[in-house]
Amino acid sequence: MTQVREFLSKADIAARVTELGAEIRRAAGADTPVHLVGVLKGAFVFLADVMREIGGDVSCDFIAVSSYVGTQSTGQVQILKDLGHSIEGRYVVIVEDIVDTGLTLAYLQGVLRTRAPKSLTTACLLSKPSRRKVNVPVEHIGFTIEDRFVVGYGLDVNERYRNLPFIGLVQGGD
Repeated sequence: MTQVREFLSKADIAARVTELGAEIRRAAGADTPVHLVGVLKGAFVFLADVMREIGGDVSCDFIAVSSYVGTQSTGQVQILKDLGHSIEGRYVVIVEDIVDTGLTLAYLQGVLRTRAPKSLTTACLLSKPSRRKVNVPVEHIGFTIEDRFVVGYGLDVNERYRNLPFIGLVQGGD
């Protein structure tokens, strides 16, 4: 039977999300509207929480990409759902759940830069620098972790465990 062991608690995540929201607001400036681009599906919980912590004028949109088959990255990125609105001239923050190889994020940054935002930065909940295949800038990092397969707080395995209020490690098999 599969079990999930808590790795990062709900309280630890909430505290760090509060800090990240303040960090993003400081970087943007008090009067600058911030536009968040959430990478579906994994980032939706993190985006909702960090959006409330940024304060001021904040909007969001979503993009869906695919680069994984099961738990393995294919290295090929495909846009499944594009943005609904233009980002031209806007202060844009890509919101990612986890930056692993960096391939998906590098692709997204490249695509979004061609759409002429005023500024383009990235916030991620989790970063795994030991897995990087490309050097990709991530300005706002929640937690840096070792190479572990994690679930919860929006992260899944086969669409399960997204609803957990913490980040956990899967143990055992189904």
